[in-house]
Amino acid sequence: MRPLIVIGNWKMNGNLASNEDWIKTVARGMESGMPSGRKFAVCPPFPYLTQCASLIKEHSLAFLSLGAQDASADIAGAYTGEVAASSLKEMGCSYVIVGHSERRQLHHEVDELVAAKALQVLDSGMTPIICVGETADERNSGRAVEVVRGQVAKQLTVLQDRLADCLIAYEPVWAIGTGKVATAQVAQDMHRAIRLQLAEFDEDVASHVGILYGGSVKPDNAVELFAMPDIDGGLVGGASLDPQDFLAICKA
Repeated sequence: MRPLIVIGNWKMNGNLASNEDWIKTVARGMESGMPSGRKFAVCPPFPYLTQCASLIKEHSLAFLSLGAQDASADIAGAYTGEVAASSLKEMGCSYVIVGHSERRQLHHEVDELVAAKALQVLDSGMTPIICVGETADERNSGRAVEVVRGQVAKQLTVLQDRLADCLIAYEPVWAIGTGKVATAQVAQDMHRAIRLQLAEFDEDVASHVGILYGGSVKPDNAVELFAMPDIDGGLVGGASLDPQDFLAICKA
């Protein structure tokens, strides 16, 4: 059985005071226990990783892991502004998001670069969360599955069976921060297409890879989404900034 995984992506939000309040609120909310067979993580901006790692330890939050929002495709060197995966591991990270749609759009990251980053994350002993997804134009033109299959295919070419140790996050770009939400069935259909593609490569890989949904997961749609057979959790953006909303999604 694949565990259900909920990961909060704070993006470029947070400050020392609000981060501490968030961790304390989540700690109180998790005191009574969480549903079995689930994993939870939060991905704050780089400057707050140390603070959040310390707070998670201070409050004995065994349920909650730490993640980062990106990593370099290089091991080390003259790459100003980049962060090595090995450094993130030292900070206590267990997960790293790679290939988020905002990185692809704003920083022109291509599939080959995303795969190289995922390799660095794997080699550093962490789990990459590999993001894939289509734009509104690609969906409206009937190319959604084709586009996503192409993105997954590039990861398979580079990662091969190591993809079994990764997570895939399907995030329809048209549903991120737009107010538009994919129905649970639309999300399930794409998740199923991804899993069938993985099975064409290796059925064991397909059965092990967790596929998260990343298109505006909220407390009021999480139950329906998580009930779908091929949706293994959520990569939660805006709703993860509110600790009560994050807790509600974790318990959905």
